[in-house]
Amino acid sequence: MSEKPGGEPRPGLHSERTRLAWVRTAVTMSGSAVGAAGIMVRHDLPGLAVPFAAAALAGAVLLLRTGRRHRALERTLRHGRPLDHRPDALVAWAGALAVAAAALVAVLTLTM
Repeated sequence: MSEKPGGEPRPGLHSERTRLAWVRTAVTMSGSAVGAAGIMVRHDLPGLAVPFAAAALAGAVLLLRTGRRHRALERTLRHGRPLDHRPDALVAWAGALAVAAAALVAVLTLTM
């Protein structure tokens, strides 16, 4: 945490890093899932495109919620209250699980 000229800690910089980490996670999840869904469609496996599309949707939801979550984090830092990230963590977990499961099935299907 950086300090103000008077030596007082200035909250907020670590929240910026956290927000950027959520943005990177959301963009990576959405972009890779859209690409993987396209590959599945090109290989005539539209059923496998569905979990990748769900992961892309999860990434889009996370990206849309990033601004709201950042504002809530700034408020909680100023007032010293805890912030609940569970809903966003569950969306990220579900998207990552969808990508992992679909990727495993896709690898097994394409190698046989």
